[in-house]
Amino acid sequence: MLPGRRNRENPGQTILRNAVTIMKNKRLWGGRFDRKPAQAAEAFSNSLDVDRRLAKYDCAGSIAHAKMLEHVGLLNETEAKKMVTGLSGIKTELENETFVFKPSDEDIHTAVERRLYEKIGDLAGKLHTGRSRNDQITLDERLYVRDLVGQLDTKIQDFQKALLGWTKKYPLLVMPAFTHLQHSQPILFGHWVLAYLEMFQRDRDRLSDALVRVNISPLGAGAGGGSSLPLKPEYTAKLLGFPKIFANSLDAVSDRDFLVEVLSDLALISVHLSRICEEMVLWSSSEFAYLNIAPVYCTGSSALPQKKNPDIPELIRGKTGTVFGGLISLLTTLKGLPLSYNRDLQEDKAPFFAAADTVLNSLEILASVIHNTRVNTLSVEKSADTGYLDAFDLAEFLVKKGMPFRKAHGIVGEVVKHAEGMKKRLCDLSLPQLEQFSKLFDGKAKEVLSAKNSVRNRKTAGSTNPKLVTDQIRKWSRSLEK
Repeated sequence: MLPGRRNRENPGQTILRNAVTIMKNKRLWGGRFDRKPAQAAEAFSNSLDVDRRLAKYDCAGSIAHAKMLEHVGLLNETEAKKMVTGLSGIKTELENETFVFKPSDEDIHTAVERRLYEKIGDLAGKLHTGRSRNDQITLDERLYVRDLVGQLDTKIQDFQKALLGWTKKYPLLVMPAFTHLQHSQPILFGHWVLAYLEMFQRDRDRLSDALVRVNISPLGAGAGGGSSLPLKPEYTAKLLGFPKIFANSLDAVSDRDFLVEVLSDLALISVHLSRICEEMVLWSSSEFAYLNIAPVYCTGSSALPQKKNPDIPELIRGKTGTVFGGLISLLTTLKGLPLSYNRDLQEDKAPFFAAADTVLNSLEILASVIHNTRVNTLSVEKSADTGYLDAFDLAEFLVKKGMPFRKAHGIVGEVVKHAEGMKKRLCDLSLPQLEQFSKLFDGKAKEVLSAKNSVRNRKTAGSTNPKLVTDQIRKWSRSLEK
């Protein structure tokens, strides 16, 4: 090259030549450096194995960005059409799993742009105009999380339907409720199921609410300080279905609060899954014998021939740690980061993806387990008739007669102790035996005793009264069938 030749290039030619050189070296950033990274450093920082699941979102964001560049005059119509066609072809290759990744692809952005060079030549160098991997990756993540929330909502709804099926099979089955894992009061089995329906509905509501903060487009924030080019972030946001754009470019590229929020929701879903799995494990034991889980969802013992182990609920209970760990990992990654983007944020994806996969898979498999689990009604009903579950009803009988509850509590405690000594249920005591403890007991006292009478006598909103439970089941049926 003759002396001064470089100075006679116009800026556009220089930029394009540098871009081509960089891409020949398989880098998006190589102009500043005169040598390749150390092999160990390159291997250590490569993220393709993790972020390749964002491929279709990266293509979608790039297509929207290319259309915006045409809209503001930074690409002409022919260039934009060629670029969009190339990106659409890459998206198809990725979806069909015919896309060939190369060792030099350090992340999904590099892989897509490298392939675009192969398809459309030097024009690919214009795709990154006005864009940085900083705003590109958070866009990809937001698009992914938006889809994830929809998948989670569907999976939770399917799980709720499985639970609702239990209420329809066993509408009037009476069981003991527990506090401190001790018998407390009689309830309907359906009432127990409805408690979990409420729990998982809160999970759906939280995810829906989180979408408000997920649904903000960061594209246009660039590396963190914005751009001097006539970009229109609102245009790409509209193309991608985002109702809002970022308000601060520094915050836009460094914000991962939306990941923390959804991961927190995933952690709560895991808590709820673990709680019902804990009960299923307990209730399928011979000590309870409430549930009979289908053998296809159980395993045996390598040593004990008689064993039928509830492995699926146990595994879901155990996998809760993966989700909790992901949340702690992400919070720890974020806690010390100065504004704006830092490479630490590469570590946000692996724990989040692991947590999302765990919850999606757990919801699906547990719904199948519930569909194939039989409730042993005889064991449940027998259990509801032991443990003096109707003692509270007997105390409230005395309260209705005008006795202070604290005094009634003490008297019925004495009655229970007496019945226990005689090895009798409360409903087996005669009226004279009850009258020994209080003259307020009369013939109607016997009407509040027994588990079935107890649930029928409940009146308060949200209680286990059979009519109220039936009404709730109908409400849930209408809601989940929509």
